Amino acid sequence: MSDPRIKQIKVKTGVLKRVGKEKLSYRKEADQQKGKLQKMKDEGKDDYDIKKMNEVLQETLMMIPDCHRRLVTAHADLKNVLEAEADLNEAEEYVAAQAQLQEAE
Repeated sequence: MSDPRIKQIKVKTGVLKRVGKEKLSYRKEADQQKGKLQKMKDEGKDDYDIKKMNEVLQETLMMIPDCHRRLVTAHADLKNVLEAEADLNEAEEYVAAQAQLQEAE
């Protein structure tokens, strides 16, 4: 059964999952870069290298709010689709989408 509504649910579930992973990845990367920057400062590395590392850290930190905004949008989109397609609540994709919504909250 290739119901276009089920396909839409699968796509929106995938978007929510991907954006959630992306946000976690940026947070993890920012933490690693903070540690690396502190280590560079402690070791007395060149000021230019420290400045560049700080710029990289700032770029990473700027991505987190963007990912959060996209996560909120993806969450709302999927929630709206699930509410509109409540008659599909027996479908495996529908159940998986509901689980992903709860995990994202």
